[in-house]
Amino acid sequence: MREIVIGENEAGQRLDKFLAKYMKKAPKSFFYKMLRKKNIVLNGKKASGNEKLSIGDQVRLFLAEETIRGFSEAEELLEKKLSQKKGTLEKSQIIYEDKDILLINKPAGILSQRADTKEESLVEWILRYLLSTGALSKEDLRTFRPSVCNRLDRNTSGLIAAGKSLAGLQVLSRLFKERDLKKYYRCIVSGKIGTGDHIKGYLSKDERTNKVTISERPLKEGDAWIETSYRPLSMTDGATYLEVHLITGRPHQIRAHLASIGHPLIGDYKYGSRKVNEEYRRKYGLDSQLLHACRLEFPQMEGRLGHLSKQIFEAPIPPVFEKILKEEGLA
Repeated sequence: MREIVIGENEAGQRLDKFLAKYMKKAPKSFFYKMLRKKNIVLNGKKASGNEKLSIGDQVRLFLAEETIRGFSEAEELLEKKLSQKKGTLEKSQIIYEDKDILLINKPAGILSQRADTKEESLVEWILRYLLSTGALSKEDLRTFRPSVCNRLDRNTSGLIAAGKSLAGLQVLSRLFKERDLKKYYRCIVSGKIGTGDHIKGYLSKDERTNKVTISERPLKEGDAWIETSYRPLSMTDGATYLEVHLITGRPHQIRAHLASIGHPLIGDYKYGSRKVNEEYRRKYGLDSQLLHACRLEFPQMEGRLGHLSKQIFEAPIPPVFEKILKEEGLA
C-alpha cells in the first residue's frame, strides 16, 4: 500500500486528473476500475474520481509496487537522469528565490528547455537544485514539475523566471503571456546608432533552417506581429551598445529585428557579419552573440506574488561581455 498526502501543488484538481499524473502510463479505465474495487481510496472512503482534492487529503493505493513503478516509468527515468548528470544551479546564478519562484542568470551555452531526450537544459539544473535543497522531493516530481516560464536562445545569457510551485508557475506564465512583465536586454551591434527607435514588423520562421525573416507585411499565414524598442547607451564608429525593450517575445526576435535594419548583433553567425564576428572571436575568444537579458520589471500586483509588485531585478552581464565593453571603448 502507498499513501499520498495531497500538498499545495496537487490541491484543487480532480482525483482522476491527479492519478493520471501520478501514473502517466496507466489507461484511464484502470483508475476507474481500481476506484470501483476500492483499491484506490480517498480519505479512507470509496471515491468516484471526480472529487476535488484539498490540502491534507489522503490518497491510498492498494496496489503492488511493481504496478505503480511500471505505470510511472517516465518519472523513474527522469529521477535516474537527474541523479547521473552533474550540472546544477550555482548560488551566484540565483538572482532571487522565494517559495514560489526562482529568477536565474542563465549562462550562454545552455538550453532553457530540453529540445530532445539526450541534451540537458536549465530545467534539469533547476530540478536538481530544488531536490538538493529539499524544496522538491522525488515524490513531488510524479505530479508536479517546476519549469521555466520564459525562454532564451541557447547562446543568449540572462534572466529566466521559473515557477517552483504550481501557483508561482501559473502567475508567472500569465504575466509573460499578457506582457505585464517588462523585459530588457543589453547587446552590442555592428554600426553606429545615434538615436533610439520603436520598430515593428512581422516575423516569419523557416522551420527547416531554424531562421526567421522580418518583413513589413506577413509573408504567410501565421506570421507573428513583433515590436522592439531600443536606445543607445554608448557608441563608437564601428559598434553601438544598446538597451532593448522586448515588447513582444518571439524566437530570435531581437537578433533578426536589429539585423533587418542593418545592425546585427556582434557574435551572431546566423544573422550577423562573419567578418566582424571572426574579428571578435580572434580578439576575445567570443563564440556567441553579445545579447544578455539584463532586467525584469514586475507590474503592480496583488495576490500570491503581490510582494513582488513593482520590483525590479537585474542580472550582471557576463565577464566576456564586460571585457569587450571596456576594451572597445563602450563602457
